[in-house]
Amino acid sequence: MKTHNNRLLIFTAILALLSASACSLPKVTLFGGTAQPLQEITLQGKEKGKVLVLNVEGIISSMPRRQFLRSEPSMVQQVAAYLKHAEKDPDIKALLLKVDSPGGSVTASDIIYHEISGYKSRTGVKVVVAMMNVAASGGYYISLPADHIMCHPTTITGSIGVIFMHTGVNDLMDKVGVRIDINKSGKQKDMGSPFRKPTPEEEAIFQGLTDNLADRFLDLVEQHRRLDPEQRRQIETARVYLPEKAKALGLVDQIGYLDDAIDKAKALAGLPGDARVIAYRRQPRPNDTIYNPTAVAPSGDLTAMLPLMAPLSTTWDADFYYIWPAAMGR
Repeated sequence: MKTHNNRLLIFTAILALLSASACSLPKVTLFGGTAQPLQEITLQGKEKGKVLVLNVEGIISSMPRRQFLRSEPSMVQQVAAYLKHAEKDPDIKALLLKVDSPGGSVTASDIIYHEISGYKSRTGVKVVVAMMNVAASGGYYISLPADHIMCHPTTITGSIGVIFMHTGVNDLMDKVGVRIDINKSGKQKDMGSPFRKPTPEEEAIFQGLTDNLADRFLDLVEQHRRLDPEQRRQIETARVYLPEKAKALGLVDQIGYLDDAIDKAKALAGLPGDARVIAYRRQPRPNDTIYNPTAVAPSGDLTAMLPLMAPLSTTWDADFYYIWPAAMGR
């Protein structure tokens, strides 16, 4: 009780401090009606032609990212907005997709894959992927439209498969004496409910759905990467790989650094070595580099000042995921 009261006092004091000094706090930039328009920032280079660096970082989702005192757009919304903006610029000849993601929901990953494929098809822009720390499962799925996939020497990639995750609280409810009464129109209407265990028949149905979605993923990998049957047999175990093994299996084309990926993008697009490398921002920032091509300036993030309060909660809904579970907390 004493610890709880102390935390409450600290929380109240911080809120009072924020209210008293509101005029001196950094401006909070929201993606909604008060959002600033995207601005083009040159990260390096001076010659004609452009390489656009687009960052895909974190869990892939179509849900907005809600944090303390602010809301950010979903990854799907951000990628679609950047690509729509980029499509208006004929000087962009190459897209460098910088991926650092363990994956995410099946549908969100598929939407981003679709958006990148469509952008590439409509514009003729060359697409190069630079994998950073983790580019697994859905992070790999969205990389498939690329003309060239490069991974960092320490990248973890793979996990090509599907996982269905859902919460079960029926044992806890039995212990505390709580029950949920349900009327349903069909015997499987409530399958996947957290309030009861699935039947063997329902387990088989869920496994069938999972296998079908996994086959879609594997078929796309086989199509884009031109795998032979033995390569497919190995990757369908859904394990993760370090770069040398990923390259041997045909999942990546090259092992290198971000500068190497930029050079490759310029070469594929026929651009000069000093072509401009750009990113989109909503606010400019000092000492900008290719390693931080995000669109929201850090000054707009009050949660950086309040690490004990943000994010306030994380909820995983029952869903099918292209994700490597071991990296979900990143």
